[in-house]
Amino acid sequence: MTLLSLAARAVLSSAASERLSVLIYHRVLANPDVLTPGEPCAAEFERTMRWVKSVFNVIPLAEGVAGIKSGKLPDRALAITFDDGYANNATVAAPILKLLGLHATFFIATGFLDGGRMFNDTVIEAVRAFPGERLDLEPLGLGAHATGTAEQRRAAIDAILAGIKYRPEAERGDLAEAVARIAATSLPSDLMMTSAQAEGLARDGFELGGHTVSHPILAQIDTATARDEIERGRRRLEEICGRRTKLFAYPNGRPQRDYVRATVELLRALGFDGAVTTSAGAAVPGSSPYEIPRFTPWGRQPLRFVSQLWSNLARTAPEYVRQ
Repeated sequence: MTLLSLAARAVLSSAASERLSVLIYHRVLANPDVLTPGEPCAAEFERTMRWVKSVFNVIPLAEGVAGIKSGKLPDRALAITFDDGYANNATVAAPILKLLGLHATFFIATGFLDGGRMFNDTVIEAVRAFPGERLDLEPLGLGAHATGTAEQRRAAIDAILAGIKYRPEAERGDLAEAVARIAATSLPSDLMMTSAQAEGLARDGFELGGHTVSHPILAQIDTATARDEIERGRRRLEEICGRRTKLFAYPNGRPQRDYVRATVELLRALGFDGAVTTSAGAAVPGSSPYEIPRFTPWGRQPLRFVSQLWSNLARTAPEYVRQ
């Protein structure tokens, strides 16, 4: 253990006592990507995971949920999660986790398995491949965007996604495809996992968690439609892995905006053991097991990461949607 790890462990021990930190990732890239700079590459991810292993008690999220309910969490408890079901979770992240003996839970939107593509990736890949220096999306009500440099393309992606993200599900998908048509580009069909890759994760001992079928904003749809999305996604995962799907991640995951009290009650009624959000903070014994906060590890360097974790641990999350 390095001197920094020892110091971090000492510093975090008091703050992390009886608290569960949950990391959230989406992609782990084989190589750095200038258009998705917030996503770690393999080397960065392995470095972070080695450091995490040296400082925290990394446990399966299901054990963390059980600890929240029983009132007994180990000191410096931490769980690792991934959202959406990107292929690089299986091809890049999982081998690193296996090498280090670390567990993770993969929340998969099942409708994108086997060649599907999420609307945000349609936008990213359309802007990436666009051959011009100005992408005019005014006919779609999404503005016109300079694309002459990588920085301009990143800004264009952010602006376009901001204009689409909270549209109704069918509309946002149609808009993303319209962006691709205007950009006149061909798009990849291998960004998300195959069913075989998801099965391989389960076979290797990782947990598969529910994340709906098509990743809708659950707060925007009626309870019957939400139930169908959640149940169909769970059934597909259970077909793939041959065991009960116990955990769920709310798409987008912000309380009140992305999920509401009715969503929490629905998960409870459907028999899920727990669910995770994208709100910052740490869970403690007695926290709602259906609103477990998660931390996005933006810091690439250990000192920055320690600072962010310390701040996150100090934010014990309340029940955002009252029971």
